[in-house]
Amino acid sequence: MSKKKHIYIYSPSSAVRDKAAFKRGVKRLKALGHEVEVDEAALKSQQRFAGDDATRLAAIGRAAASGADVALISRGGYGLTRILDALPYKAVAKAIDRGTEFVGLSDFTAFQLAMLAKTGAVTWAGPALGEDFGAEAGADDIMEACFDDLLHGQGEGTGWRLPARDAAVGEKLRAIHGATLWGGNLCVLTALLGTPYFPAVDKGVLFLEDVNEHPYRVERMLDQLRHAGVLARQKAVVLGQFTGYKKVPHDRGFGLPGVVERLRGLLKVPVLTGLPFGHVPTKVLLPVGAQVELAADGRDVFMVWGHRHHGHDDHDHDHAHHH
Repeated sequence: MSKKKHIYIYSPSSAVRDKAAFKRGVKRLKALGHEVEVDEAALKSQQRFAGDDATRLAAIGRAAASGADVALISRGGYGLTRILDALPYKAVAKAIDRGTEFVGLSDFTAFQLAMLAKTGAVTWAGPALGEDFGAEAGADDIMEACFDDLLHGQGEGTGWRLPARDAAVGEKLRAIHGATLWGGNLCVLTALLGTPYFPAVDKGVLFLEDVNEHPYRVERMLDQLRHAGVLARQKAVVLGQFTGYKKVPHDRGFGLPGVVERLRGLLKVPVLTGLPFGHVPTKVLLPVGAQVELAADGRDVFMVWGHRHHGHDDHDHDHAHHH
């Protein structure tokens, strides 16, 4: 492990209910050799939230002022959409310029897309402290390896295998160059449509995931994005993991594969599936707002974003094996 990194933990959304997972997460990051700083309001609670709106805004300000290598959310949940009109955009963008990477997922999608829309700053879709580093079964190896790559400026991209039934999509995919990667949680992203916090990304690569949303609700949100012209403007739509929903007898065979099939029939844009990202243990880290290249070799898909950090020109292929 190279020099230890400074990780700042804060709670911009829901209150931390699982204190044991929070503690396990802090312990795990320390065991990996990092210096962990926990925000003074990280465990505060008011209604569903980690403190009232002003408390959470102040915590975001402290994360930006921390000088940490990574500002990592304790958990997602709900709360960021409420305060998008009051976020300290300039301070966060400056912090990112100085080298603090903001990492999170789920409700954090609102923060990430608003930052992109308002400042163009790149943040990272990735783990949360409790559910990922503090997972009861232990932290996922691939997630930790990708996080480590980010910390040491080595994350150059990621790759995954398309499900067998999507092999034809991989065969047909023409390589995409210099497209803006953006997206996150489908529900949170769709709720920003028509607001100043929805990034106007043309010819981008849009990635989407969700949890506890029935396929008909996923379809309805995808159709909202389609009808709004968002999907047709992209170079590719990449679906991550959609988990935690239950089918009901009333569905009569209606499910996610059908939703994806129908979407493909309605769009000229390629729709890829199987991205290892979402509310699942095995998740990669993705730079929201960065320029990426996307290519496929049969069922193997590669997404590359190159080095964002200065001074890493040596292409070290050794660490790529775990993606």
